[in-house]
Amino acid sequence: MHQPTATPRPSIYYDYQVHAPWLASAHGAQPRHSVVIAGAGPAGMVAALELARHGVPSVLLTAELQVSQGSRAIVFTRRSMEILQQVGVADRMTASGLPWRFGNSIYQGQTVFRMEAPHDPDDRFFPMLNLQQQYMEEYLLDRCAGHPLVELRWGNKVVGVAQGDGHARLTVDTPEGEYALEADWLIAADGGRSDLRTLLGLKLEGASYEGLFVIADIRIDLPFPTERLAFFDPVWNPGNTILMHREPHGIWRVDYQLPPGESPEQALRLESLKARIDAQLEMIGHGGTPWEMDWCSVYSARTLTLPDYVQGRVLFTGDAAHLLPIFGVRGANTAFQDAQSLAWHLAYVVKGLAGERLLANHSAERVGAAREIIDEAGKSTRFMAPPTRGFRMLRDAVLSLSRTQEFVRPLYHWRTSRPHEYTHSMLNSPGDDDALFTEGPAHGAPPRNIRLGANDFLLDHLGGGFDLLYFTDAPALPEPLRQVVDAVRARGVALRVTAVGAGAPVQGAEQTLADADGHFRQRYGITASGGAYLLRPDQHVCARWLTLDATRLRAALTQALPQ
Repeated sequence: MHQPTATPRPSIYYDYQVHAPWLASAHGAQPRHSVVIAGAGPAGMVAALELARHGVPSVLLTAELQVSQGSRAIVFTRRSMEILQQVGVADRMTASGLPWRFGNSIYQGQTVFRMEAPHDPDDRFFPMLNLQQQYMEEYLLDRCAGHPLVELRWGNKVVGVAQGDGHARLTVDTPEGEYALEADWLIAADGGRSDLRTLLGLKLEGASYEGLFVIADIRIDLPFPTERLAFFDPVWNPGNTILMHREPHGIWRVDYQLPPGESPEQALRLESLKARIDAQLEMIGHGGTPWEMDWCSVYSARTLTLPDYVQGRVLFTGDAAHLLPIFGVRGANTAFQDAQSLAWHLAYVVKGLAGERLLANHSAERVGAAREIIDEAGKSTRFMAPPTRGFRMLRDAVLSLSRTQEFVRPLYHWRTSRPHEYTHSMLNSPGDDDALFTEGPAHGAPPRNIRLGANDFLLDHLGGGFDLLYFTDAPALPEPLRQVVDAVRARGVALRVTAVGAGAPVQGAEQTLADADGHFRQRYGITASGGAYLLRPDQHVCARWLTLDATRLRAALTQALPQ
């Protein structure tokens, strides 16, 4: 029988709550569910909440009785915050987290490169927000627990899966024993050590790097701002790299690279941890400052992915689908994008609004995103932890030159996580005006936020289905367009029309956003009074026009919902 830990995890700043396990004996016969999600980490919970936003219920299984141990993912990007806004936790994240936008690369006591992430008045969220993963999970769990379309089952571990006749049959182990559970679709969101990946005999493709890093969360009072600090070739750890991040509640994350040949067990011994953290504090001028350990772990950089995230009725997402280096904050931030994408694709298949080809598109898009990340993150990883003598010689040359030569300093850039643009998605309209635009988000890109008021932004008004942004000064939507919109809605497709530009409500649009100074038009590359954008339910652009008529809108919607 599965016996998850029932003792609260230790922490000097976070109060772990242990939940009661869900037991089959306390419930009746189990029906077949539309969607079961294995894993209640970031990817699993966002998938459940996004499915619920599209009206699809799910059963969320987690093998544990409490949220994850340690800070783990601590840096959340602007796009992640926009996704978390959609599922209702961004306000709590913002209230608890530490925003930042600068990163410092330091060599021999000199700041040789200072990264500045873009931030302008149209952005609701900062480029980065530091917050320990336990809090993010807590906020998502509260949303799941309060949603009638999400059933959360603590202490339920999937130990078997069989597929056939258009469904998956699961064997779920609990503290009182096993029970059977059937689902039309099973989402595998069970993390980097995915049991479901093992049960299905699947192999990740890619590379693993030999270098190991220790993560140590310590409580200490340091007078540094919330900025990324990267130390290269430090005196106490020659040839290696150390990273430092400020976290809420007086916690600092220290990541340091281990010398070759040292095992994780050796690295996590108290005397080893103390000696190295003391050496780092001494190097930054705070030797002797008292500190207290909260949590520590060891990780290695891996660039691995499944070649296909759709395996029959089992759909892989997050770390179960791929393993990516943390350099550039790619773990949870990529998982949010995975889950948001999977949820709307699956919801439209479950509701009969599109065929299963739509799921193949999800896999193609997100595998493409993973491979792009692997390419970019691989460059960062090879700089942070050179895997060969040749890469180390190149890195050392950059370090040496960077003290005096500015042209090499951008090589320190850590290629921060960014939303993937589905430029070649089969959902993009082939007959629109994308190629004629000179500004604005292109095919497959996420939208650009627009400040509409003191605390009012474009993305506050979008989401939950397809969005048509229609730029007009006219008092009404043209009747042929309204007929297409009505016909699509009659099929059960959520399509909201937002008129942009007019100073008064536009008939036929659900909402009207004024644009008296033309700023919105300029940001979206609209030069005349007309024009339009069609956004998918994950808000990525699938069509845009300088002029829009009913035929073109109908064709774009047909392209975006293949049967």
